[in-house]
Amino acid sequence: MIDIIHLPAAIAYEEGLRLQERHVQSILDGSGKDTIYLLEHEPVYTIGRQRDQSSLRNPSSLPYPVHETNRGGQATYHGPGQLTGYPILDLNLRGRDLHEHLRWLEDALIRACSRFDVNAGRREGLTGVWVENRKLASIGVGVRKWISMHGFAINITRESLPPFFAITPCGLDGVAMTCLENEAGRDISINDAAHVIAEELND
Repeated sequence: MIDIIHLPAAIAYEEGLRLQERHVQSILDGSGKDTIYLLEHEPVYTIGRQRDQSSLRNPSSLPYPVHETNRGGQATYHGPGQLTGYPILDLNLRGRDLHEHLRWLEDALIRACSRFDVNAGRREGLTGVWVENRKLASIGVGVRKWISMHGFAINITRESLPPFFAITPCGLDGVAMTCLENEAGRDISINDAAHVIAEELND
């Protein structure tokens, strides 16, 4: 059983990084256990540490700060209306397989979407969760001594979508971002989505 902790208030991205770092160290020290943090971030753009950062387009004109971080992948946005999940898991006990870890996250999110009557799935060669050609959730992970960090961000409410227009999400030209509310055709709260996603992550 994985501990799942849903933080009640939005936190800064830097605070989320510190939270992950502390928990990774606690597992390495033998005092921590597998835990997934579910939370909302204060508005921020993030990008992996890489030479090509063109997916940010014009960083100086972005409406929110940019944070370079140690996950894989191109630019994305985190903010209110989006549920971010940070699985801090000992992959030494789970096969040391990053691809399997990514597929496990995708599967849990796809099952959660189905419980809101949204037919989500994968797209060949692309990480994340999609509804047809619309991207619903982004996934980017990192590991330290096979302890996982970073994770997924799934757009729940319509509030999460406008900031994506200022970047090329995940470096994919022409990609349309979507949210669970749009795909379900009804209002869905962060709390309701977090509850369902937590159940699927522990299924």
